[in-house]
Amino acid sequence: MNLTNQKHLFDLPEDVTYLNIASLSPSFKSIEEAGLRAVKEKSKPYLIPSSDFFNPVTELKQLFAQLINVKDYNRIANIPSVSYGLATIAHNISLKENSEIVLIEEQFPSNYYVWEKLAKKHNAKLKIVQQEINGKLWNEAILNAINDNTGLIALGNIHWANGTIFDLKAIRKKTKQHNALLIVDGSQSVGALPFSVEEIQPDAMVCAGYKWLFGPYGCGYAYFGSYFDDGNPIEENWANRLGSENLTNLTNYESNYKALANRYSVGEHGSFIYIQMQIAAITQLLKWKASDLQEYCHKITASSVSQLKKAGCEIEEDTYRAKHLFGIKLPESINKSALKERLAHEKIFVSFRGDYIRISCHLYNTEAHFEKLTTCILSEIS
Repeated sequence: MNLTNQKHLFDLPEDVTYLNIASLSPSFKSIEEAGLRAVKEKSKPYLIPSSDFFNPVTELKQLFAQLINVKDYNRIANIPSVSYGLATIAHNISLKENSEIVLIEEQFPSNYYVWEKLAKKHNAKLKIVQQEINGKLWNEAILNAINDNTGLIALGNIHWANGTIFDLKAIRKKTKQHNALLIVDGSQSVGALPFSVEEIQPDAMVCAGYKWLFGPYGCGYAYFGSYFDDGNPIEENWANRLGSENLTNLTNYESNYKALANRYSVGEHGSFIYIQMQIAAITQLLKWKASDLQEYCHKITASSVSQLKKAGCEIEEDTYRAKHLFGIKLPESINKSALKERLAHEKIFVSFRGDYIRISCHLYNTEAHFEKLTTCILSEIS
């Protein structure tokens, strides 16, 4: 199916060019409506049945499992943030002394600090794979960094600032050869770039919900593979215990957790408002294919990418980068302060991340938005 512009599903003003979903997504109108309905329900709590602590959560896990191609939704945990999910994962990993944790250069902080702490705990080492001049060489360097000393490698499906795609299938194959764990941060890819747990087989995957999954801020998801089946959560949430649906029996304390990843869900994960918003969001996402979204984004950005490269901007080659998120490295001669002022005046919203302008787009964007962006950048290149 070829996707067409879907701006009618959003409440975005005509004069706004929003190219910053990688920071925070706008809501579909259906998500806003679901949230408002849930807010009104909270005004009459006596009408909310106890089953609402559990049944909508199950529905949401089933939807997310479908989105990432997981057969058993019980391998999905509800988390409030990527850092919470990664902390849970690290809490259940034991490393050999002097083993190595492989990371990539300029990884997002939440996916660095937790591994730095784990390395200190087990007297292990961090091994940072430096960025190469292109995605092909960077992927080769990552594969070369994995050896018998590797305890785990943690990275995103793409680089969060410049969109470089990492070959997770090849990385997974190499980690299996050396009995190393693969931990994936899907925050900037799941929902926008094809991703299949069945295909990649990561040991764990975490994903923020407020970016490409269009959920509210403060929600996310984690997938836990078999390595973590008998692990320990970082908190003792009553709802994660076996038989917790029977509220009259809660003080007959239960020592057993629910099956698989259910033990890892955050306390109060049955949030009536957030859950309904997330269900509305993923229900819409499942109507689209991530591959079609990539095609749409490529179509509306191709001309601008070509023009900017000719003007001296550096952008990763199409083969090695995502189409929904990519970085534009500006020429040194450009006046960044003046460019930021011009973008603000034109109501163009992007992110400045390190040496890059990070561009992130979706089905509410058009080629005209990128023409406007390109005009602003070219006007400031001397």
